[in-house]
Amino acid sequence: MNNSFIRKIDWLTVILYFLLVFIGWLNIYSSSITESNGVSVFDFSQFYGKQLTFIGLSSIFIVLILAIDAKFYQRFAGVIYLVSLASLVGVFLFGKTIAGQTAWYDLGFFSIQPGEFAKTATALALAEYLSDSQTNIKHWKYQLKALLIMGAPILFILLQPDPGSAMVFLSFILVLHREGLPSIYLWSGLGLTFLFITTLMFGAIGVCVVTALFLILYFLWRKRRKKMVPVLPFITLFIITVIVTSSVRFTFDNVFKQHHRDRISLWLKLEDDPTRLSEIRRSIGYNTYQSESAISSGGFSGKGFLEGTRTKGGFVPEQHTDYIFSTVGEEWGFVGSSVVILLFTFLLLRLLFLAERQKSKFSRIYGYSVAAILFFHFTINIGMVIGLLPTVGIPLPFFSYGGSGLWAFTLLLFVFIKLDANQINEWEDFNEFR
Repeated sequence: MNNSFIRKIDWLTVILYFLLVFIGWLNIYSSSITESNGVSVFDFSQFYGKQLTFIGLSSIFIVLILAIDAKFYQRFAGVIYLVSLASLVGVFLFGKTIAGQTAWYDLGFFSIQPGEFAKTATALALAEYLSDSQTNIKHWKYQLKALLIMGAPILFILLQPDPGSAMVFLSFILVLHREGLPSIYLWSGLGLTFLFITTLMFGAIGVCVVTALFLILYFLWRKRRKKMVPVLPFITLFIITVIVTSSVRFTFDNVFKQHHRDRISLWLKLEDDPTRLSEIRRSIGYNTYQSESAISSGGFSGKGFLEGTRTKGGFVPEQHTDYIFSTVGEEWGFVGSSVVILLFTFLLLRLLFLAERQKSKFSRIYGYSVAAILFFHFTINIGMVIGLLPTVGIPLPFFSYGGSGLWAFTLLLFVFIKLDANQINEWEDFNEFR
């Protein structure tokens, strides 16, 4: 790497990355330190010591990622994607099962979760496909191929089964929408989700009646304003509503597994049986309840670093991984939590800014993919920890303990930093070469 390239690196993004990683490590240290294991940060038998190793290796990965020619990531995007799919299939043959999920390769000192790296591979494959001048995402044939690229890793990850990680791949819909995918896909997905949730809460009949009243009032309002009012779309929308709402209960009872039903029931407060509700709270809802209690106990300014009583008492299970933000809330309070949220927000906004200024379509699409993936992880994890969303196994980027997660997010981000630093007009020549 020469001095000219180093000057082109977006150092603001790099600084935000290292700030988040450092703050994340401080909270892993706080959530796993006890009187029995001492206070040495170099105790590599503890979570904080292992995470320090992962951070050190990440720094080496960063140098390697930045040293590779930027064109490599586009030229070999398809190969990287196929290798990623092969690694997802391989876990069923050579992988390790943890908590009922066959999603890891056991390498001795640590485990690798290929599903985390598949996000980068899918982002590269989609960017390469959509950047082709012959690809017209407004045509159904190209839409189908793009959705297949996105859907293949979802299928393999669901079979592990890891629905939380599979959900993150839906973030690519936002990228496809940005690149011209008809809005009907995005709005249909949001509409179906809304119908599913409201039907569970209020029943199919109630939702259908409210929908019918709304459509009638909207129809009359448009007619009163003397605008064209085609009847067929209203009838079609109502029929779709009836079909969807009628199938919700069957889907919920027969497709979702019991622990998924329990999480949704607890989130939407669907359970009326006090005994059953108490049972769900003790099992599925225990983590969220303890997490909310830890965060609320932090108050405005927090109890102080290493002073979290609920953290030190081990009340929140998996506090160093998916529930790491509860440590932030208890020890740093509202102020510290706000700082962390603002840092993530600044990072996301910076990524959107960088993506929009790219000269290469490939780089722009990949940049938006990075922002979308991080946005999904950040939003869902924080929402889960504070009880706004149902519990799903999604880590907080750069914060949650684990080598796979940290390395995968580092790879995802720094590939884009490399692409951004190489904004040159040679991409057109490369496309001709292809």
